[in-house]
Amino acid sequence: MSTQKCQDEARCDVLVIGAGAGGLSTAITARKRGLNVIVIEKDRYFGGTMAFSGGFLWVPGNPQCKAAGVKDTPDAARTYLRHEAGAHYDAEGVETFLTYGPQMLEFFERETDVSFTAAETFPDYHPDAPGGVAGGRSVLAKPFDARQLGDELKRLRPPLRTITFVGMMFNSGNEVKHFFNATKSLTSLLYVIRRLAGHGRDLLLHRRGMRLTSGNALAARLAKSTLDLGIPIWTEAPARELIRTDGRVTGAVVEHQGRNVRITADRAVVLACGGFPQDAALRAKHFPHVQRGGEHVSPAPAANTGDGVRMALGAGAAFVERLSNPAAWIPVSKVRLSATTTGVFPHLIDRFKPGVIAVNRRGERFVNESHSYHDVGEAMIRTCAGERETAAWLICDHPTVRKYGIGFAKPFPLPLSLYLRSGYLVRGRTLADLARATGIDAAGLERTVERYNRTAGQGSDPDFGRGTTAYNRYLGDPDHHPNPCVGPIRQGPFYAVKLLMGDLGTFAGVRTDRCGRVIGQDGAPVAGLYAVGNDAASIMGGNYPGAGITLGPIMTFGYVLGRHLAGDAITLPDTTPAAAPTSAEITA
Repeated sequence: MSTQKCQDEARCDVLVIGAGAGGLSTAITARKRGLNVIVIEKDRYFGGTMAFSGGFLWVPGNPQCKAAGVKDTPDAARTYLRHEAGAHYDAEGVETFLTYGPQMLEFFERETDVSFTAAETFPDYHPDAPGGVAGGRSVLAKPFDARQLGDELKRLRPPLRTITFVGMMFNSGNEVKHFFNATKSLTSLLYVIRRLAGHGRDLLLHRRGMRLTSGNALAARLAKSTLDLGIPIWTEAPARELIRTDGRVTGAVVEHQGRNVRITADRAVVLACGGFPQDAALRAKHFPHVQRGGEHVSPAPAANTGDGVRMALGAGAAFVERLSNPAAWIPVSKVRLSATTTGVFPHLIDRFKPGVIAVNRRGERFVNESHSYHDVGEAMIRTCAGERETAAWLICDHPTVRKYGIGFAKPFPLPLSLYLRSGYLVRGRTLADLARATGIDAAGLERTVERYNRTAGQGSDPDFGRGTTAYNRYLGDPDHHPNPCVGPIRQGPFYAVKLLMGDLGTFAGVRTDRCGRVIGQDGAPVAGLYAVGNDAASIMGGNYPGAGITLGPIMTFGYVLGRHLAGDAITLPDTTPAAAPTSAEITA
Protein backbone atom coordinates (compact mmCIF):
# COMPACT_ATOMS: atom_id res chain seq x y z
CA MET A 1 0.00 0.00 0.00
CA SER A 2 1.43 3.40 -0.95
CA THR A 3 2.22 6.10 1.59
CA GLN A 4 -0.39 8.41 0.03
CA LYS A 5 -3.06 5.74 0.29
CA CYS A 6 -2.20 5.11 3.95
CA GLN A 7 -2.54 8.81 4.65
CA ASP A 8 -5.99 8.82 3.05
CA GLU A 9 -7.42 5.92 5.02
CA ALA A 10 -8.21 5.38 8.68
CA ARG A 11 -9.89 2.64 10.65
CA CYS A 12 -11.71 2.51 13.97
CA ASP A 13 -14.41 0.61 15.79
CA VAL A 14 -16.73 3.63 16.09
CA LEU A 15 -16.82 6.77 13.97
CA VAL A 16 -18.69 9.62 15.67
CA ILE A 17 -19.79 12.47 13.39
CA GLY A 18 -20.24 15.55 15.58
CA ALA A 19 -18.39 16.82 18.65
CA GLY A 20 -21.26 18.07 20.80
CA ALA A 21 -22.77 16.54 23.92
CA GLY A 22 -24.14 13.43 22.18
CA GLY A 23 -21.04 12.68 20.19
CA LEU A 24 -18.56 13.21 23.02
CA SER A 25 -20.59 11.29 25.63
CA THR A 26 -20.89 8.37 23.21
CA ALA A 27 -17.19 8.45 22.39
CA ILE A 28 -16.09 8.56 26.03
CA THR A 29 -18.37 5.70 27.07
CA ALA A 30 -17.32 3.50 24.14
CA ARG A 31 -13.63 4.20 24.71
CA LYS A 32 -13.92 3.41 28.43
CA ARG A 33 -15.14 -0.02 27.35
CA GLY A 34 -12.17 -0.63 25.11
CA LEU A 35 -13.38 0.50 21.70
CA ASN A 36 -11.27 2.52 19.28
CA VAL A 37 -13.09 5.78 18.47
CA ILE A 38 -12.58 8.70 16.09
CA VAL A 39 -14.64 11.89 16.43
CA ILE A 40 -15.00 14.25 13.46
CA GLU A 41 -16.54 17.72 13.49
CA LYS A 42 -17.25 19.93 10.45
CA ASP A 43 -16.86 23.18 12.42
CA ARG A 44 -13.59 24.72 13.55
CA TYR A 45 -14.75 24.28 17.15
CA PHE A 46 -15.84 21.32 19.27
CA GLY A 47 -18.64 21.66 21.82
CA GLY A 48 -21.68 22.08 19.59
CA THR A 49 -24.80 23.83 20.87
CA MET A 50 -23.86 22.62 24.35
CA ALA A 51 -21.12 25.28 24.51
CA PHE A 52 -23.77 28.00 24.07
CA SER A 53 -26.23 26.51 26.57
CA GLY A 54 -26.90 27.01 30.26
CA GLY A 55 -25.23 23.68 31.00
CA PHE A 56 -28.23 22.20 32.82
CA LEU A 57 -29.17 18.52 32.57
CA TRP A 58 -32.69 17.43 33.51
CA VAL A 59 -32.34 13.96 35.03
CA PRO A 60 -35.04 12.80 37.48
CA GLY A 61 -33.59 10.82 40.37
CA ASN A 62 -30.15 12.32 39.92
CA PRO A 63 -27.69 11.54 42.73
CA GLN A 64 -26.65 15.17 43.22
CA CYS A 65 -30.12 16.35 44.22
CA LYS A 66 -30.70 13.19 46.23
CA ALA A 67 -27.61 14.03 48.25
CA ALA A 68 -29.06 17.50 48.82
CA GLY A 69 -32.16 15.91 50.37
CA VAL A 70 -34.57 16.06 47.42
CA LYS A 71 -37.15 13.30 47.32
CA ASP A 72 -38.53 12.18 43.96
CA THR A 73 -39.79 8.96 42.44
CA PRO A 74 -39.60 7.43 38.96
CA ASP A 75 -43.40 7.15 39.00
CA ALA A 76 -43.75 10.91 39.52
CA ALA A 77 -41.28 11.66 36.72
CA ARG A 78 -43.02 9.17 34.43
CA THR A 79 -46.39 10.77 35.19
CA TYR A 80 -44.98 14.21 34.43
CA LEU A 81 -43.43 13.14 31.13
CA ARG A 82 -46.61 11.36 30.10
CA HIS A 83 -48.54 14.57 30.75
CA GLU A 84 -46.00 16.73 28.91
CA ALA A 85 -45.66 14.53 25.83
CA GLY A 86 -49.36 13.70 25.57
CA ALA A 87 -50.17 11.68 22.47
CA HIS A 88 -46.48 11.63 21.53
CA TYR A 89 -45.35 9.83 24.69
CA ASP A 90 -42.48 7.41 23.94
CA ALA A 91 -42.73 4.79 26.67
CA GLU A 92 -39.57 2.87 25.75
CA GLY A 93 -37.51 6.03 25.34
CA VAL A 94 -38.72 7.43 28.66
CA GLU A 95 -38.00 4.18 30.51
CA THR A 96 -34.50 4.09 29.07
CA PHE A 97 -33.91 7.70 30.11
CA LEU A 98 -35.28 7.27 33.64
CA THR A 99 -33.33 4.04 34.15
CA TYR A 100 -29.96 5.12 32.82
CA GLY A 101 -29.95 8.89 33.46
CA PRO A 102 -28.75 8.66 37.09
CA GLN A 103 -26.24 5.95 36.10
CA MET A 104 -24.89 8.26 33.40
CA LEU A 105 -24.22 11.05 35.89
CA GLU A 106 -22.47 8.65 38.26
CA PHE A 107 -20.35 7.24 35.44
CA PHE A 108 -19.11 10.61 34.18
CA GLU A 109 -18.37 11.91 37.67
CA ARG A 110 -16.57 8.70 38.63
CA GLU A 111 -14.54 8.09 35.49
CA THR A 112 -14.01 11.47 33.77
CA ASP A 113 -13.33 15.16 34.40
CA VAL A 114 -17.04 15.92 34.11
CA SER A 115 -18.57 17.13 37.36
CA PHE A 116 -21.99 18.44 38.33
CA THR A 117 -23.65 20.36 41.12
CA ALA A 118 -27.25 20.02 42.26
CA ALA A 119 -29.74 22.64 41.06
CA GLU A 120 -32.15 21.44 43.72
CA THR A 121 -34.24 24.63 43.82
CA PHE A 122 -34.77 24.89 40.04
CA PRO A 123 -38.43 23.96 39.41
CA ASP A 124 -39.85 22.00 36.52
CA TYR A 125 -41.26 24.37 33.92
CA HIS A 126 -44.78 23.15 34.74
CA PRO A 127 -44.42 22.32 38.43
CA ASP A 128 -48.19 22.26 39.04
CA ALA A 129 -48.82 19.65 36.33
CA PRO A 130 -49.32 15.99 37.35
CA GLY A 131 -45.95 14.66 38.52
CA GLY A 132 -44.28 18.10 38.36
CA VAL A 133 -42.01 19.22 41.17
CA ALA A 134 -40.76 22.54 42.53
CA GLY A 135 -37.12 21.47 42.28
CA GLY A 136 -34.65 18.61 42.25
CA ARG A 137 -34.55 17.24 38.70
CA SER A 138 -31.82 19.45 37.23
CA VAL A 139 -28.06 19.46 37.69
CA LEU A 140 -25.54 21.99 36.45
CA ALA A 141 -22.00 21.56 35.16
CA LYS A 142 -19.45 22.88 37.65
CA PRO A 143 -17.19 25.78 36.58
CA PHE A 144 -13.96 24.78 34.87
CA ASP A 145 -10.51 26.33 34.62
CA ALA A 146 -9.92 26.69 30.89
CA ARG A 147 -6.16 26.47 31.35
CA GLN A 148 -6.56 22.73 31.86
CA LEU A 149 -7.28 22.42 28.14
CA GLY A 150 -3.88 23.83 27.23
CA ASP A 151 -3.44 24.45 23.50
CA GLU A 152 -6.77 22.76 22.79
CA LEU A 153 -8.58 25.75 24.27
CA LYS A 154 -8.45 27.47 20.89
CA ARG A 155 -10.72 24.74 19.50
CA LEU A 156 -13.37 25.06 22.22
CA ARG A 157 -16.42 26.91 20.97
CA PRO A 158 -16.59 30.32 22.72
CA PRO A 159 -19.76 31.13 24.66
CA LEU A 160 -22.60 32.92 22.92
CA ARG A 161 -21.36 36.50 22.75
CA THR A 162 -24.71 38.15 23.38
CA ILE A 163 -25.21 36.52 26.79
CA THR A 164 -21.78 37.35 28.20
CA PHE A 165 -20.62 40.61 29.74
CA VAL A 166 -17.41 41.63 27.93
CA GLY A 167 -16.89 37.89 27.39
CA MET A 168 -17.50 36.94 31.02
CA MET A 169 -19.75 33.98 31.74
CA PHE A 170 -22.06 33.54 34.71
CA ASN A 171 -22.70 30.30 36.54
CA SER A 172 -25.99 30.96 38.31
CA GLY A 173 -28.76 33.41 39.03
CA ASN A 174 -26.95 34.42 42.21
CA GLU A 175 -23.99 35.68 40.19
CA VAL A 176 -26.28 37.69 37.93
CA LYS A 177 -28.04 39.11 41.00
CA HIS A 178 -24.74 40.50 42.31
CA PHE A 179 -24.31 42.47 39.09
CA PHE A 180 -27.86 43.82 39.32
CA ASN A 181 -27.26 44.86 42.95
CA ALA A 182 -23.75 46.29 42.58
CA THR A 183 -24.98 49.87 43.02
CA LYS A 184 -27.10 48.98 46.07
CA SER A 185 -25.06 46.44 48.06
CA LEU A 186 -21.45 46.63 49.23
CA THR A 187 -21.23 42.83 49.20
CA SER A 188 -22.40 42.71 45.60
CA LEU A 189 -20.11 45.60 44.61
CA LEU A 190 -17.05 43.82 46.04
CA TYR A 191 -18.07 40.60 44.30
CA VAL A 192 -18.40 42.40 40.96
CA ILE A 193 -15.04 44.13 41.40
CA ARG A 194 -13.33 40.79 42.09
CA ARG A 195 -14.98 39.12 39.09
CA LEU A 196 -14.14 41.99 36.74
CA ALA A 197 -10.56 42.15 37.97
CA GLY A 198 -10.05 38.42 37.46
CA HIS A 199 -11.68 38.51 34.04
CA GLY A 200 -9.58 41.51 33.02
CA ARG A 201 -6.43 39.66 34.00
CA ASP A 202 -7.50 36.67 31.92
CA LEU A 203 -8.14 38.89 28.90
CA LEU A 204 -4.67 40.41 29.18
CA LEU A 205 -2.92 37.05 29.56
CA HIS A 206 -5.10 34.74 27.47
CA ARG A 207 -7.40 36.98 25.38
CA ARG A 208 -10.47 35.22 26.83
CA GLY A 209 -11.96 34.35 30.21
CA MET A 210 -10.44 31.33 31.94
CA ARG A 211 -13.32 30.68 34.33
CA LEU A 212 -15.72 28.68 32.21
CA THR A 213 -19.27 28.19 33.40
CA SER A 214 -22.58 26.76 32.21
CA GLY A 215 -22.54 24.85 28.91
CA ASN A 216 -19.07 26.10 28.06
CA ALA A 217 -17.75 24.41 31.19
CA LEU A 218 -19.55 21.17 30.32
CA ALA A 219 -18.17 21.26 26.77
CA ALA A 220 -14.65 21.82 28.07
CA ARG A 221 -14.95 19.00 30.60
CA LEU A 222 -16.26 16.53 28.02
CA ALA A 223 -13.61 17.55 25.49
CA LYS A 224 -10.77 17.23 28.01
CA SER A 225 -12.04 13.80 29.03
CA THR A 226 -12.25 12.76 25.37
CA LEU A 227 -8.75 13.94 24.53
CA ASP A 228 -7.26 12.48 27.73
CA LEU A 229 -8.54 9.08 26.62
CA GLY A 230 -6.58 9.39 23.40
CA ILE A 231 -9.67 9.89 21.24
CA PRO A 232 -8.80 12.17 18.32
CA ILE A 233 -11.21 15.01 17.58
CA TRP A 234 -10.80 16.15 13.99
CA THR A 235 -12.20 19.65 13.56
CA GLU A 236 -12.87 21.30 10.19
CA ALA A 237 -13.54 17.76 8.98
CA PRO A 238 -16.99 17.49 7.35
CA ALA A 239 -18.36 14.08 6.43
CA ARG A 240 -19.03 14.06 2.70
CA GLU A 241 -20.84 10.73 2.40
CA LEU A 242 -21.52 7.50 4.21
CA ILE A 243 -19.86 4.31 3.01
CA ARG A 244 -22.15 1.31 2.63
CA THR A 245 -20.95 -2.25 2.13
CA ASP A 246 -23.41 -5.08 1.47
CA GLY A 247 -26.28 -3.03 2.86
CA ARG A 248 -24.44 -1.98 6.03
CA VAL A 249 -23.05 1.47 6.90
CA THR A 250 -19.33 0.84 7.34
CA GLY A 251 -17.78 4.29 7.49
CA ALA A 252 -17.65 7.71 5.86
CA VAL A 253 -15.62 9.78 3.46
CA VAL A 254 -14.34 12.79 5.39
CA GLU A 255 -12.65 15.92 4.15
CA HIS A 256 -9.69 16.67 6.41
CA GLN A 257 -6.68 18.95 5.97
CA GLY A 258 -7.31 19.41 2.28
CA ARG A 259 -7.84 15.80 1.28
CA ASN A 260 -10.55 13.16 1.41
CA VAL A 261 -10.04 10.45 4.02
CA ARG A 262 -11.92 7.15 3.91
CA ILE A 263 -12.66 6.15 7.53
CA THR A 264 -13.80 2.57 8.03
CA ALA A 265 -15.82 1.91 11.19
CA ASP A 266 -15.97 -1.79 12.09
CA ARG A 267 -18.88 -1.45 14.54
CA ALA A 268 -20.82 1.75 13.97
CA VAL A 269 -21.14 5.20 12.50
CA VAL A 270 -22.84 7.55 14.96
CA LEU A 271 -24.58 10.68 13.71
CA ALA A 272 -24.43 13.51 16.26
CA CYS A 273 -24.53 16.64 14.09
CA GLY A 274 -26.88 18.82 16.16
CA GLY A 275 -30.11 18.66 14.16
CA PHE A 276 -31.16 21.22 11.58
CA PRO A 277 -31.79 24.61 13.29
CA GLN A 278 -29.61 26.47 10.75
CA ASP A 279 -30.85 24.83 7.56
CA ALA A 280 -33.22 27.12 5.67
CA ALA A 281 -34.80 24.36 3.56
CA LEU A 282 -35.59 22.05 6.49
CA ARG A 283 -36.88 24.97 8.58
CA ALA A 284 -39.18 25.98 5.74
CA LYS A 285 -40.47 22.42 5.55
CA HIS A 286 -41.05 21.85 9.27
CA PHE A 287 -41.45 25.22 11.08
CA PRO A 288 -45.03 26.57 10.84
CA HIS A 289 -44.12 30.25 11.18
CA VAL A 290 -41.49 29.93 8.44
CA GLN A 291 -44.00 28.23 6.15
CA ARG A 292 -46.20 31.34 6.26
CA GLY A 293 -43.25 33.60 5.47
CA GLY A 294 -41.99 34.53 8.92
CA GLU A 295 -38.37 35.06 9.91
CA HIS A 296 -36.54 32.57 12.11
CA VAL A 297 -33.31 33.56 13.87
CA SER A 298 -31.51 30.75 15.68
CA PRO A 299 -28.71 31.22 18.22
CA ALA A 300 -27.52 27.67 17.47
CA PRO A 301 -24.09 27.20 15.85
CA ALA A 302 -24.07 28.05 12.16
CA ALA A 303 -22.72 24.57 11.34
CA ASN A 304 -25.91 22.82 12.54
CA THR A 305 -27.39 22.50 9.07
CA GLY A 306 -28.95 19.05 9.13
CA ASP A 307 -25.98 17.02 7.85
CA GLY A 308 -26.75 14.06 10.07
CA VAL A 309 -30.43 14.05 9.21
CA ARG A 310 -29.67 14.13 5.49
CA MET A 311 -27.11 11.32 5.71
CA ALA A 312 -29.58 9.21 7.68
CA LEU A 313 -32.41 9.85 5.23
CA GLY A 314 -30.08 8.96 2.38
CA ALA A 315 -29.48 5.62 4.09
CA GLY A 316 -33.23 4.94 4.31
CA ALA A 317 -34.00 6.26 7.80
CA ALA A 318 -37.50 7.08 8.98
CA PHE A 319 -38.06 10.67 10.09
CA VAL A 320 -40.23 11.62 13.08
CA GLU A 321 -41.90 14.96 12.44
CA ARG A 322 -45.37 14.57 13.91
CA LEU A 323 -44.59 16.02 17.31
CA SER A 324 -46.44 18.84 19.03
CA ASN A 325 -43.56 21.11 18.00
CA PRO A 326 -40.61 20.41 15.67
CA ALA A 327 -38.19 22.48 17.76
CA ALA A 328 -37.62 24.02 21.19
CA TRP A 329 -38.85 27.58 20.70
CA ILE A 330 -37.41 30.68 22.29
CA PRO A 331 -38.13 34.37 21.67
CA VAL A 332 -34.98 36.13 20.47
CA SER A 333 -33.90 39.56 19.30
CA LYS A 334 -31.33 40.59 16.72
CA VAL A 335 -28.36 42.57 18.04
CA ARG A 336 -26.01 44.65 15.92
CA LEU A 337 -22.57 43.80 17.30
CA SER A 338 -20.59 45.74 14.71
CA ALA A 339 -21.04 47.35 11.32
CA THR A 340 -20.90 43.90 9.72
CA THR A 341 -21.92 41.50 12.51
CA THR A 342 -25.36 40.67 13.90
CA GLY A 343 -25.84 38.53 16.99
CA VAL A 344 -28.85 36.75 18.45
CA PHE A 345 -30.00 37.40 22.01
CA PRO A 346 -32.15 34.66 23.62
CA HIS A 347 -34.67 36.14 26.07
CA LEU A 348 -34.15 33.86 29.03
CA ILE A 349 -34.51 36.13 32.07
CA ASP A 350 -35.91 39.60 31.30
CA ARG A 351 -39.46 38.37 30.64
CA PHE A 352 -39.82 37.32 34.28
CA LYS A 353 -39.12 40.71 35.79
CA PRO A 354 -41.88 42.93 37.20
CA GLY A 355 -42.85 45.78 34.91
CA VAL A 356 -42.12 43.89 31.65
CA ILE A 357 -44.92 42.64 29.40
CA ALA A 358 -45.09 41.21 25.87
CA VAL A 359 -47.60 42.38 23.27
CA ASN A 360 -48.44 41.46 19.70
CA ARG A 361 -48.89 43.83 16.77
CA ARG A 362 -52.42 44.65 18.01
CA GLY A 363 -50.97 45.83 21.31
CA GLU A 364 -52.48 42.89 23.19
CA ARG A 365 -50.85 40.62 25.72
CA PHE A 366 -51.06 36.99 24.63
CA VAL A 367 -49.20 34.91 27.23
CA ASN A 368 -47.92 34.69 30.78
CA GLU A 369 -44.53 36.27 30.05
CA SER A 370 -43.00 34.38 32.99
CA HIS A 371 -43.70 30.99 31.47
CA SER A 372 -40.86 29.06 29.84
CA TYR A 373 -39.25 30.28 26.63
CA HIS A 374 -40.81 27.36 24.77
CA ASP A 375 -44.31 28.16 26.04
CA VAL A 376 -43.87 31.83 25.12
CA GLY A 377 -42.62 30.79 21.68
CA GLU A 378 -45.68 28.58 21.14
CA ALA A 379 -47.90 31.50 22.15
CA MET A 380 -46.09 33.84 19.70
CA ILE A 381 -46.79 31.41 16.87
CA ARG A 382 -50.46 31.20 17.85
CA THR A 383 -51.04 34.92 18.29
CA CYS A 384 -49.50 35.66 14.89
CA ALA A 385 -51.56 33.06 13.05
CA GLY A 386 -52.72 34.46 9.74
CA GLU A 387 -49.92 37.04 9.70
CA ARG A 388 -46.80 36.82 7.60
CA GLU A 389 -44.48 37.91 10.41
CA THR A 390 -44.23 36.08 13.72
CA ALA A 391 -43.12 38.81 16.08
CA ALA A 392 -43.89 40.45 19.43
CA TRP A 393 -42.51 43.28 21.55
CA LEU A 394 -41.32 43.45 25.14
CA ILE A 395 -42.55 46.68 26.73
CA CYS A 396 -41.39 48.42 29.92
CA ASP A 397 -41.06 51.88 31.47
CA HIS A 398 -37.99 53.90 32.40
CA PRO A 399 -37.54 52.78 36.04
CA THR A 400 -37.81 49.13 34.94
CA VAL A 401 -35.26 49.33 32.14
CA ARG A 402 -32.82 51.13 34.43
CA LYS A 403 -33.27 48.54 37.19
CA TYR A 404 -33.23 45.31 35.16
CA GLY A 405 -32.30 46.20 31.60
CA ILE A 406 -34.26 44.57 28.80
CA GLY A 407 -32.87 42.08 26.32
CA PHE A 408 -29.34 43.00 25.32
CA ALA A 409 -29.75 46.52 26.81
CA LYS A 410 -28.04 46.56 30.21
CA PRO A 411 -29.33 48.16 33.43
CA PHE A 412 -27.90 51.24 35.18
CA PRO A 413 -25.12 52.36 35.34
CA LEU A 414 -24.52 51.33 31.71
CA PRO A 415 -26.00 53.86 29.25
CA LEU A 416 -28.94 53.16 26.96
CA SER A 417 -27.67 55.43 24.18
CA LEU A 418 -25.79 52.68 22.33
CA TYR A 419 -28.91 50.50 22.06
CA LEU A 420 -31.09 53.45 21.07
CA ARG A 421 -28.72 54.59 18.32
CA SER A 422 -28.51 51.10 16.84
CA GLY A 423 -32.30 50.77 16.81
CA TYR A 424 -32.23 47.71 19.06
CA LEU A 425 -34.10 49.60 21.78
CA VAL A 426 -37.06 51.78 20.75
CA ARG A 427 -38.15 54.66 22.99
CA GLY A 428 -41.31 56.75 23.13
CA ARG A 429 -42.19 59.65 25.39
CA THR A 430 -45.68 58.20 25.71
CA LEU A 431 -47.15 54.80 24.96
CA ALA A 432 -48.72 56.25 21.81
CA ASP A 433 -45.30 57.51 20.70
CA LEU A 434 -43.80 54.09 21.33
CA ALA A 435 -46.58 52.40 19.38
CA ARG A 436 -46.04 54.65 16.37
CA ALA A 437 -42.28 53.97 16.45
CA THR A 438 -42.77 50.18 16.54
CA GLY A 439 -45.84 49.72 14.33
CA ILE A 440 -47.94 48.47 17.25
CA ASP A 441 -51.60 49.52 17.38
CA ALA A 442 -51.55 52.55 19.71
CA ALA A 443 -55.09 52.23 21.08
CA GLY A 444 -54.57 48.54 21.72
CA LEU A 445 -51.32 49.13 23.58
CA GLU A 446 -52.80 51.88 25.75
CA ARG A 447 -55.80 49.69 26.63
CA THR A 448 -53.54 46.74 27.46
CA VAL A 449 -51.24 48.71 29.75
CA GLU A 450 -54.17 50.41 31.47
CA ARG A 451 -55.81 47.04 32.13
CA TYR A 452 -52.55 45.49 33.33
CA ASN A 453 -51.84 48.42 35.68
CA ARG A 454 -55.23 48.13 37.42
CA THR A 455 -53.95 45.25 39.54
CA ALA A 456 -50.19 45.24 38.92
CA GLY A 457 -49.50 47.48 41.92
CA GLN A 458 -51.04 44.81 44.14
CA GLY A 459 -48.97 42.09 42.47
CA SER A 460 -51.93 40.52 40.70
CA ASP A 461 -52.28 39.45 37.06
CA PRO A 462 -55.83 38.10 36.69
CA ASP A 463 -55.54 37.77 32.90
CA PHE A 464 -52.48 35.49 32.75
CA GLY A 465 -51.52 34.60 36.33
CA ARG A 466 -47.89 35.74 36.36
CA GLY A 467 -46.05 34.70 39.48
CA THR A 468 -48.49 31.94 40.40
CA THR A 469 -46.08 29.02 39.85
CA ALA A 470 -42.75 28.16 41.42
CA TYR A 471 -41.07 28.41 38.03
CA ASN A 472 -42.51 31.90 37.37
CA ARG A 473 -41.20 33.11 40.73
CA TYR A 474 -37.79 31.44 40.38
CA LEU A 475 -36.58 33.90 37.75
CA GLY A 476 -38.52 36.92 38.98
CA ASP A 477 -37.16 39.53 41.39
CA PRO A 478 -37.34 38.04 44.91
CA ASP A 479 -36.93 41.51 46.44
CA HIS A 480 -40.00 42.85 44.65
CA HIS A 481 -43.19 42.42 46.68
CA PRO A 482 -45.82 41.13 46.78
CA ASN A 483 -45.21 39.37 43.45
CA PRO A 484 -41.68 38.94 42.05
CA CYS A 485 -43.03 38.90 38.48
CA VAL A 486 -45.63 41.69 38.48
CA GLY A 487 -45.14 45.47 38.63
CA PRO A 488 -46.82 48.45 36.96
CA ILE A 489 -45.78 50.25 33.76
CA ARG A 490 -46.35 53.93 34.51
CA GLN A 491 -43.38 56.27 34.27
CA GLY A 492 -42.21 57.32 30.81
CA PRO A 493 -40.34 57.31 28.65
CA PHE A 494 -41.35 53.82 27.56
CA TYR A 495 -39.22 51.22 25.79
CA ALA A 496 -39.67 48.26 23.46
CA VAL A 497 -37.53 45.44 22.07
CA LYS A 498 -38.76 43.45 19.09
CA LEU A 499 -38.95 39.67 19.54
CA LEU A 500 -38.60 37.15 16.73
CA MET A 501 -38.84 33.39 16.80
CA GLY A 502 -35.74 31.33 17.52
CA ASP A 503 -34.95 27.87 18.84
CA LEU A 504 -32.68 26.02 21.24
CA GLY A 505 -32.47 22.98 18.97
CA THR A 506 -34.73 20.75 16.93
CA PHE A 507 -37.05 18.06 18.34
CA ALA A 508 -37.92 16.45 15.01
CA GLY A 509 -35.34 13.93 13.85
CA VAL A 510 -34.65 10.41 12.69
CA ARG A 511 -36.32 7.50 14.42
CA THR A 512 -34.07 5.49 16.75
CA ASP A 513 -34.57 2.64 19.19
CA ARG A 514 -33.56 2.77 22.84
CA CYS A 515 -29.92 2.01 21.98
CA GLY A 516 -29.65 4.65 19.28
CA ARG A 517 -29.95 2.40 16.24
CA VAL A 518 -31.40 4.33 13.30
CA ILE A 519 -34.69 2.77 12.24
CA GLY A 520 -35.48 2.58 8.54
CA GLN A 521 -38.72 3.34 6.78
CA ASP A 522 -39.37 -0.40 6.72
CA GLY A 523 -39.26 -0.53 10.54
CA ALA A 524 -35.95 -2.42 10.66
CA PRO A 525 -32.64 -0.98 11.92
CA VAL A 526 -30.29 0.49 9.32
CA ALA A 527 -27.30 -1.80 9.90
CA GLY A 528 -24.26 -0.02 11.30
CA LEU A 529 -25.93 3.41 11.62
CA TYR A 530 -26.79 5.15 14.90
CA ALA A 531 -27.95 8.63 15.89
CA VAL A 532 -27.82 10.58 19.14
CA GLY A 533 -28.54 14.13 20.22
CA ASN A 534 -30.71 16.41 18.12
CA ASP A 535 -30.24 14.27 15.01
CA ALA A 536 -32.53 11.75 16.74
CA ALA A 537 -36.18 12.52 17.47
CA SER A 538 -36.67 13.86 21.00
CA ILE A 539 -38.38 11.73 23.63
CA MET A 540 -40.11 14.88 24.93
CA GLY A 541 -42.79 14.70 22.24
CA GLY A 542 -42.30 18.31 21.17
CA ASN A 543 -42.68 19.83 24.63
CA TYR A 544 -40.18 21.37 27.06
CA PRO A 545 -40.73 20.10 30.62
CA GLY A 546 -37.71 21.56 32.46
CA ALA A 547 -34.22 23.03 32.52
CA GLY A 548 -31.88 20.65 30.72
CA ILE A 549 -34.37 18.38 28.91
CA THR A 550 -32.07 18.50 25.90
CA LEU A 551 -28.68 17.78 27.48
CA GLY A 552 -30.00 15.32 30.09
CA PRO A 553 -31.45 12.86 27.55
CA ILE A 554 -28.65 13.51 25.03
CA MET A 555 -25.90 12.50 27.45
CA THR A 556 -27.99 9.62 28.78
CA PHE A 557 -28.55 8.16 25.33
CA GLY A 558 -24.90 8.78 24.44
CA TYR A 559 -23.95 6.74 27.50
CA VAL A 560 -26.45 4.00 26.61
CA LEU A 561 -25.23 3.93 23.01
CA GLY A 562 -21.57 3.68 24.05
CA ARG A 563 -22.38 0.74 26.32
CA HIS A 564 -24.49 -0.95 23.67
CA LEU A 565 -21.68 -0.72 21.09
CA ALA A 566 -19.37 -2.41 23.58
CA GLY A 567 -21.82 -5.32 23.89
CA ASP A 568 -23.58 -4.41 27.14
CA ALA A 569 -27.21 -5.48 27.41
CA ILE A 570 -29.58 -2.53 27.81
CA THR A 571 -32.35 -3.74 30.11
CA LEU A 572 -35.44 -1.96 31.35
CA PRO A 573 -37.57 -2.58 34.45
CA ASP A 574 -41.13 -3.84 34.23
CA THR A 575 -43.09 -0.72 35.17
CA THR A 576 -46.40 -0.19 33.37
CA PRO A 577 -48.16 -1.99 30.54
CA ALA A 578 -46.94 0.73 28.17
CA ALA A 579 -43.31 0.15 29.07
CA ALA A 580 -40.94 -2.43 27.64
CA PRO A 581 -41.11 -5.92 29.22
CA THR A 582 -38.74 -7.07 31.92
CA SER A 583 -35.23 -7.87 30.72
CA ALA A 584 -35.97 -6.86 27.14
CA GLU A 585 -32.65 -6.12 25.49
CA ILE A 586 -31.01 -5.16 22.27
CA THR A 587 -27.44 -6.34 21.74
CA ALA A 588 -24.84 -5.07 19.35
